[in-house]
Amino acid sequence: MKKFFPIIQTNALTKSMLIQPLFIDQKVIDKKPIKGLGNNYSWPANKINKAIEKDLKKGIKNFLLFIVPISKQKLPEDFSYHFDVIENIKKQFGKDIVLLIDTCLCSITPNGHCGVTNHKTINLKDTHYSLGVAANTYLEAGADIIAPSDMMKNTTKYLKKTIGINGFIDAPIMSYSSKFKSNLYGPFREAAKSSPKGFDRSSYQLPVNDRERAIKSSINNAAQGADYLMVKPGMTSIDLIADIKSNTLLPTGVYQVSGEYASMTLLNKEKLGDYINLLHESLLVFKRAKADFIITYGARDIVSHL
Repeated sequence: MKKFFPIIQTNALTKSMLIQPLFIDQKVIDKKPIKGLGNNYSWPANKINKAIEKDLKKGIKNFLLFIVPISKQKLPEDFSYHFDVIENIKKQFGKDIVLLIDTCLCSITPNGHCGVTNHKTINLKDTHYSLGVAANTYLEAGADIIAPSDMMKNTTKYLKKTIGINGFIDAPIMSYSSKFKSNLYGPFREAAKSSPKGFDRSSYQLPVNDRERAIKSSINNAAQGADYLMVKPGMTSIDLIADIKSNTLLPTGVYQVSGEYASMTLLNKEKLGDYINLLHESLLVFKRAKADFIITYGARDIVSHL
């Protein structure tokens, strides 16, 4: 299997390691600004390809897609809108881009949780079932990589098995393997319609003070068959990256989350710092911490400065 993001022994920040998030919202009819996220928008499906074309011309090849359907489902089984979106993108761009699909249920469940819920608890069996339907749908539509972000127990193991049964035995999995319950996800949750209702995510996301558990989570995901690992939020997790890599020997990246990114756009807005300099510095720190890839809302803005 081709490694899209191999471990490369260099301290240089390169275009090939950057991943640009994209939001597609079935409800919007024209691009809609996302509060705090600068040059990032929620797009309708019929306009996303032009946005990708512009990013490609700038040198961005890797995209992480978040799809927000209008219809919500208590037990998600219908991912036909997602299929159409992915298929449309890959039909035009094919191998010119690497298309990662966030594989979670938070934008499709009525209460914004990352799993199927029952009386303020997660039903793991139903959650795995829905995630399996989603993952297979995305791969059938042409996705290059599925990226489960739910942080439920044994999701990687379940998905590896179910996509293999469906003929996608070599399909790469990028696990959100060390993802903390954080206060830095605000702008994203607004864009993805994923603010949790009824109870918080502490039953499945990691506590920020437990370093050992966070590293173990990535080790477990590696053992279950993940091809790439990730820490999230990025800046508050940089102490984990080197240890995760040494324990798993897998490419390990960071997600510079919406709250981190918004802090730089707001500093720039208030004339308290220069946006590009702030962004460049933050990405260099991730690379210094041995990140192999970086998901950042500023990918399209920084490439011309590398």
